[in-house]
Amino acid sequence: MYKKIGSILLIGIMAGVLTGCGSQEVSTGNSDKTEITIFAAKSLNSVMEELITQYEGIHPDVTIIGNYDSSGTLLAQIEEGAACDIFFSAAQSQMDKLQDKDKLIVEGTRHNVVNNQVCVVTQMDSDTKATGLLTMGDAASLAIADGSVPVGKYTRKALLATDILTKVEDPTTITTQQISEAFGDVEINECANVGAVTAAISEGANEVGTIYKSDTYGFEDKIKILEVISYDLTGDVIYPIAQVVNQEADKAEQQEALKFIDFLISKDAKVIFEKYYFDTEVTD
Repeated sequence: MYKKIGSILLIGIMAGVLTGCGSQEVSTGNSDKTEITIFAAKSLNSVMEELITQYEGIHPDVTIIGNYDSSGTLLAQIEEGAACDIFFSAAQSQMDKLQDKDKLIVEGTRHNVVNNQVCVVTQMDSDTKATGLLTMGDAASLAIADGSVPVGKYTRKALLATDILTKVEDPTTITTQQISEAFGDVEINECANVGAVTAAISEGANEVGTIYKSDTYGFEDKIKILEVISYDLTGDVIYPIAQVVNQEADKAEQQEALKFIDFLISKDAKVIFEKYYFDTEVTD
């Protein structure tokens, strides 16, 4: 008799546990939400998070996941098979490779969204002797992104245009050591992305560096612009966006990716981009 009662109690307890688990799954599940992933340049991190929040507020049935790093790193991740619905690059070259060589861009979805400018910066209370691009060698140390990073490439283009560096066909091949030597063997911290340069300058780890104007947003009390480098030296700093061929995405995800791109090129999005110091007057 005691064994029978014990079995009944055990069955009852198990049923309660299973019921509890079922209730928790229903209350926390997001199975009805469409999830899309955007790979965006590190310099877009802050503005994209605001844009994503605004978009999800209007579209509560959509979840957008942002992955931020240098455009070259993101390109490599996509080429290696990372699941990605949208690529938002800080330079045309990475998008060109994904489109022309890798054939991973959905036709008709590519757009130029914003322009940016490279700036020579220092910490707000710095007493650096450097005044801009030509005198960066007067600083005690520099923070510069490597050549595979768009801001690093644009910095090298500017240095080539001013004859500080010896002419080469591909600016990305110029090493950090060559830049150091051109500036009298100044110490250089080679950074993996523009966010790392911004951190190095704002925290005072390095005296002078090159970042985008948009990266000074939120650091107005910590970072001082010594020079906004002319487009004549860097060329336009255009950020293209496109939908990526994602074999793992279903039809709903593909449609939502297109809708989000449409939002990012809209007038409403331009207002937010401009708030973060991006130039939205670009030709598509």
